[in-house]
This record gives sequence, C-alpha cells and structure tokens, in this order.
Amino acid sequence: MKHAPLSGQRARNGATVALSALALALTGCTVGPDYHLPEKAAINRPSAKAALSGSALTSIDPLPPRWWSLYHDPVLDALEQEALAANTDLRVAGANLARSAAMVRATKGEGDPQATLDASVERARLSGESFLKYETLPVTNLGIGEGAVSYQLDLFGQIRRRVEEAEADHQATEATIEAVQVTLAAQVARAYVTVCGENEAQELAEEAASQQEHFAQIAQRLHAAGKTPATDVTRAEALALQAQAALPRHRAAARAALYQLAFLLGRTPSEYPREAENCHALPRLDRPLPIGDGAALLARRPDVRAAERKLAAATAGIGVAKADLYPHISLGLSGGTFGLLEDVGQAMAGHWSIGSLISWTFPTRANRAKVDAAKAGADRSLAAFDGTVLDALRETETALSWYRESHNRAVDLTAVREKAQELADQNRRLFTAGKAGLPLDLSSRIDLVKARDDERAARDEEAQSQISLFLALGGGW
Repeated sequence: MKHAPLSGQRARNGATVALSALALALTGCTVGPDYHLPEKAAINRPSAKAALSGSALTSIDPLPPRWWSLYHDPVLDALEQEALAANTDLRVAGANLARSAAMVRATKGEGDPQATLDASVERARLSGESFLKYETLPVTNLGIGEGAVSYQLDLFGQIRRRVEEAEADHQATEATIEAVQVTLAAQVARAYVTVCGENEAQELAEEAASQQEHFAQIAQRLHAAGKTPATDVTRAEALALQAQAALPRHRAAARAALYQLAFLLGRTPSEYPREAENCHALPRLDRPLPIGDGAALLARRPDVRAAERKLAAATAGIGVAKADLYPHISLGLSGGTFGLLEDVGQAMAGHWSIGSLISWTFPTRANRAKVDAAKAGADRSLAAFDGTVLDALRETETALSWYRESHNRAVDLTAVREKAQELADQNRRLFTAGKAGLPLDLSSRIDLVKARDDERAARDEEAQSQISLFLALGGGW
C-alpha cells in the first residue's frame, strides 16, 4: 500500500508523456496532398522540351535579357527603359503585387499568438441575486480589466495550408507582372518600328509623288508640242494625284505610333518622344535570332509559371478544405481584475486562468463537398496549366513560321524590285532615244514605285514578325 502513491505518480507521468508525444506527432500532421508537379503534365513530355523549328534566321543560343538590345538602337533602348519604369499598366500590376504580399503576411499572421486587452470603469448597481443575496445592492464604482493571450496549435495544418495557398497565389501574381513587362517591351518595340517604317514609307511616297509630278509636267510639254495626246496628260496628272494621296495615310500612321509610345511611357500625347520621330529606317538584327529550345522557352514564359503556381495554390486549397474537417485546438491564458474601483489591482479582485480550447464542427455533407470542389479546382488548374504550355509552344512555332515566311516574301519582293528597276531603266533609255512612247516609260516607272513600296511593306512585316517572335519567346528585360 505504501507504494501506491508512487505508482499513481508514475501513471500520471506516463499519461503526460503520452499526451505530449501525441501532441508532437499531431503537430506534423498536416492534412491534404503535398504539391508536386504531376508526372502526366504536358510540360513533362519530351516533345515539349525538344528543339524548336529553326532556320538560317535563328540560332539555338539562349535568348538574352533585354532582347531589344540586339538591334543596337540607343533610342529603342532608352524607350524600353523608360516604359519599364513609368508604364501605368505596370504600376497597376505593382499595386496588385503589393496587395498580394500583404495578404500573404496577413495569412501568416493567423499563426501568431493573439492578444486582447480590455479595461473599463463603471458606476453601476450589481444584481443582488447574482450573489445569492435577496437585497438591493448599493450603487458603486467598478473597475474592470481583462487580458488574454491565445495560440492556435495548428495541429492539422489549417494555417499552414492557407499560407501555402497564399504564397503560391502571390508567386502567380509575380509571374503576371513579368507577363505585363514582356508584353510592354513588345508593344514599345512594335510602336517604334511602326514609326520608323511609316517614316520610310512617307519618304518613298514623297519621292513617288515628286516623280509623278515631274512626269505630268513632261506630258504637258509634249502635248503642247503636239507629240502626245491629251489622254497621256490626263493619265500622268491622275497618277500624280494618286501618289500624293498616299502621303496622309503614312503621316497619320506614324503620328498614331508616336502617341502610342507616349501612352506606353506614361506621357500625354503632346509629350511623345521626339527622338523616335527622327527614325526613318527599320531596325535590323545583325545576327540570327536566338531562340533556345522548348525547355528554356517554357521555363522563361511568365504565363506558364503563373499557371503552374495557380496549380500549386489549388493543390494547397485541397489541404485547406480537408483541414477544416478537423478540430481547431488553441491554448489560452487570461487574467484580469474585477471589483470595486479602489480594490482594482489587489489580489482579492484578481483572477486568471490557463487552459485549452477545442472547437470542432462535425463534418457534414457540405464540408465534404468543399473537399470535392477543391479537388475539382485542382483538376481544372492542371488542365489550364497544360493548355498554357501547349499554347505557348503553338504560339512560338507559329511566330517562327511567320518570321521565316515573311523573310522569304521580303527576299522575293526585293528581287521583284530589282527587275522593276532594270525594266524602268531600259524603258527610260528607249524613251530618251525616241524608240518608245511616254506611256511605256510612265508605266514602268509606276511599276517600279509599286515594287519599291511592296518591298518596304514586306520588310516592315518582317520586322513586326521578329517582335511577335520575341513576344512569343517570353523575352526578358
């Protein structure tokens, strides 16, 4: 019998140890699936990581940061730098990122100890019956002070999974900002190339108009001398007017591109960059365009990274829904004082307590349905991720094809322009020698002007297709 107290103490110690071990084991019991990239995801296919369709125009070298520097154009470099610092869309995206970061901090804060403090002074009459007295208590001054600290143990990962979900969402927002930057860089380059191309087209149109006006004057003189009919004069004058009519369209297009640049730089239209206004030749690459391979493309594309992070967030959402099926367990410590105002702070008016709180709403069909909904959401995110990967590859291969074929078209039209130049020179010599009439000379000159304009338009299309390819490659900054 004298050993019974020791046995009871050992039993109590054993129970304490067992409970502590159970608590430690539960601490690491975060429910729900841990995220990993699914093996069946499209990004893991060998064909997705393979080489892209190359040509003599491209190389397998990695795409460098700030791809626009490949043009070696200081004006374009300065425009890109300013746009990346001042663009309004980027400012909106930056604000969204700051808000997302704040939400991550708020979610992490759910795991911090929660403290409350209340204090008040009252003049009141308490209920006598609440003290088992059948009499009216006198009015008195009361002092009340309460403080409490609580901490959720997060045994089943209710908070950890929410933090994981919030962090993945934040990383998706970061990738969205990069997507805005990629698009912005392409928009600036596209607007600048448009200014250069339209200025070049305007110069060509002015030259054509001057030439047609000169031909009209020759036709007038020849007609006055009785060497050509009036129809030749009318035709020459009509062609001169037609050439003059092409100028407004090119001027308007160049001006619109300058205003677009102003917008992209965060400026008003009247503050458009004057330095861009002086560009009269399309920027050109001096080496094959570097494209890398499919694996590098998918690692670089911000929309692919955003879709992957959304999949991670959706997977964490399953854990959030599952964790809500389990109890919420908290530890708490509270204390305070309550009594007559003059007794506040004295031992007889003080109280305290320490303990734990288990809050558990038993799972219902609604709670379990939320788990199923979260799983369906993860399946949807995986499908969206696969779609983003496949679309990135499709978009890049399409851009490569357009670049390749637009270059081929420009080469062909250069050959056409050379032949038109040769024919115009031959007919001019025949006209000068009196062996051909003015109509033939005019016709060949008109064909030459058209061939030059077609070549210019093809080179402009080639330059724009380069930018489309840089955009599809997800170029950095």
